[in-house]
Amino acid sequence: MTIVAKERPAGSGLTAFVGDATATAAAQTVAAVPQEYLSFRLGAEEYGIDILRVQEIRSYEEPTRIASAPPFIRGVVNLRGVIVPIVDLRLKLGCEKADFTDFTVVIVLNVCGRVIGVIVDSVSDVLELGAGDIKPAPQLNSSVDAGYITGMGCISSGDVERMLILIDIEALMCSAEMGLMAAGVQ
Repeated sequence: MTIVAKERPAGSGLTAFVGDATATAAAQTVAAVPQEYLSFRLGAEEYGIDILRVQEIRSYEEPTRIASAPPFIRGVVNLRGVIVPIVDLRLKLGCEKADFTDFTVVIVLNVCGRVIGVIVDSVSDVLELGAGDIKPAPQLNSSVDAGYITGMGCISSGDVERMLILIDIEALMCSAEMGLMAAGVQ
């Protein structure tokens, strides 16, 4: 299974402008452009990441274990000549340990100039969320690290309401705690 990210509409990127009024208008235009998220499941919860970070989705294959790696780094795989570290997001985010099923996949990401794979229980779909669909991330006490949560996506379809935990996957994967990036690389 492979998902190809679509380009965002021209002009959706923020450009530097000379006048403050022009910059404000440009920022409002960018905020009005819906963003696409790949939704996936970890246990019973549904998460979303920016589709533009996704390179491909692959079926799960057992990675080659690396000695002394933290438990959430399952190992590495050879992806067309590129050695890719594989992170089990279920372990990293403290979800219940789940068995590997036919739905378990690896989402191959391109973050911080590196290719990294993350194991998830299943991939749901690609969702388009506008600014009105995204609520602020909850404020939690300092013992809970929620700095990678960018917001909560609220999706209504008929009588069914879904809530998506939106993750800044680049911030999570590039954090010093992950140990996947060289010091000072972001």
